[in-house]
Amino acid sequence: MAAFQNPGFQERQEAAARARMNALAKYRDRPVVDPAVMADRAKRRAEREAAAAEKRAASIRAKKEAEEQKREQERQALAAEQAAAEAKIQMIAQAKADATAQKVAERKSWTEEDRKAARDARYAARKMRQGRR
Repeated sequence: MAAFQNPGFQERQEAAARARMNALAKYRDRPVVDPAVMADRAKRRAEREAAAAEKRAASIRAKKEAEEQKREQERQALAAEQAAAEAKIQMIAQAKADATAQKVAERKSWTEEDRKAARDARYAARKMRQGRR
């Protein structure tokens, strides 16, 4: 096998010139493109791009609509939750008011002996909580 010999400057220049000539010959050998064919290609490319743009726009619209729908559902859920919480608060307040009114009505009907018994019961409960000092 022959050893590799570095080509000289002249040989490299000639090789480069041959490569340029081959590339130019390839370019010259290409057939001329018919303007009608080019117009048809451009038209099809424009149609493909328009269809792709429409598809992207439809995708974006669908995504925005889905997000808006999700936000609306969250708003409705939050409103229902708040309404339930307010109803519960009102129910508790009404129950407290009813209990207080019942106690007041009951106390109005107490006799002096009932009042004394209630006072003694409160006193005894307080002493029990304090641990009978």
